[in-house]
Amino acid sequence: MKNITINKWVKFAFWGLLYLLWVIWLGNYWFLIGLPVIFDIYVTKKVHWAFWKKKNPPNGKQTKLVEWVDAIIFAVIAASFIRLFFFEAYVIPTSSMEKSMLVGDYLFVSKVAYGPKLPNTPLSFPFVHQSMPMSNHKVKSYVEWIQKPYKRLNGLTTVKNNDVVVFNFPEGDTVAINFPSQNYHDLVRMYGRDRVLTDQRTFGKIYSRPVDKKENYIKRCIGISGDVIEIVDGEVFINGTAQMKHIGRQYNYVVTTDGSLLNPRVLDKVGISNDDREMFSGGRYMFPLTEKQVNELSALKNVVSVKKFVMPKGNFDVNIFPHHSDYKWNVDNFGPLYIPKKGESIDVSIENLPLYERVIRVYEGNQLEVKDSTVFINGQAAKSYTFKLNYYWMMGDNRHKSADSRFWGFVPEDHVVGKASIIWMSMDKDKNFPKNIRFNRLLKRVHKMK
Repeated sequence: MKNITINKWVKFAFWGLLYLLWVIWLGNYWFLIGLPVIFDIYVTKKVHWAFWKKKNPPNGKQTKLVEWVDAIIFAVIAASFIRLFFFEAYVIPTSSMEKSMLVGDYLFVSKVAYGPKLPNTPLSFPFVHQSMPMSNHKVKSYVEWIQKPYKRLNGLTTVKNNDVVVFNFPEGDTVAINFPSQNYHDLVRMYGRDRVLTDQRTFGKIYSRPVDKKENYIKRCIGISGDVIEIVDGEVFINGTAQMKHIGRQYNYVVTTDGSLLNPRVLDKVGISNDDREMFSGGRYMFPLTEKQVNELSALKNVVSVKKFVMPKGNFDVNIFPHHSDYKWNVDNFGPLYIPKKGESIDVSIENLPLYERVIRVYEGNQLEVKDSTVFINGQAAKSYTFKLNYYWMMGDNRHKSADSRFWGFVPEDHVVGKASIIWMSMDKDKNFPKNIRFNRLLKRVHKMK
């Protein structure tokens, strides 16, 4: 009897201490009301909290059905808690980060690295992101009865240059239901706002998403708040210094042969995926290549030349941020551009408004107007603006096949989900089982510059 008494107090002390530490981390002391519940579960046992279980079952055993229900409830609660506060599974869906991260890499994304971001929409179906399974993206997996402001718990570190980061897609706030994975703002630029809003037969209903329900993207953080970024002929410069080269970075190259075809087995050996094998007439190819792959292809006897593709400076691409003719930028020649930092101020003018309009109006929730060449913020004429959040510049390592900050601008800190930490599984979609398992990538840590 004495051992039983000691045991229940030990259990209460253990779980009570863990719960107390979690409440302190959460910073919401209303949750201390949970301590009496834990006390009752392990010590007094006055309330039957597990209502789905019989309090005094025959022979002291629950039925198989009740045992399964009990296990499922525990698993859902435990997994949801871990997913929210510690780490979440993620899979690389596109080639934007190759060769650093490969299509088919399964990752654990650390939430504690930068601190877990509490959900803006806490009422949602577990283990799904935006929409219910088998609903064709048309039934939301969450309700917006409760909307919580941005709050992030303390983390182990902050976002650093060259971290591989998972974040909510900044321009994913508005969605055309018939094009759930298409950038709504791109649709507006292509077809015009009036058509997208009125042609429901083509585009479907237009609806908005809260921050935590936007699409998840993964990119490398090229610039942090306060940095000045510039791209010159494809080379990234941060505060005037060239970004450190790393083995995973790729650019598009035009590969010209003597007229003969490149052997597919050779391309397999070099590491060029089937989706990246773009061939033109006359023995000319376009491949995304690392420096190592450039050297390997250049050494082939039937390869005449391997030339990097670079969009010349001054060639204006309307798809490139800020989508304004005053800034004739493209994927290879861009900037210089200042990345906003919390607490710092900039001069606001008609000239630089295209760069920071979305930050001021959408991400930081201000009313923004221009009247008679004067900028008004929240009804007041403004010559300067002080930022409320930190911002980041995210780019893919596959520089010519990545929809990244060059296309849609800054990533606010409230959109950061976590840091890519460990590759726990990797499967090559171009091969059959078991050859499709990349054993050399299993349980591999995600490093900054590899």
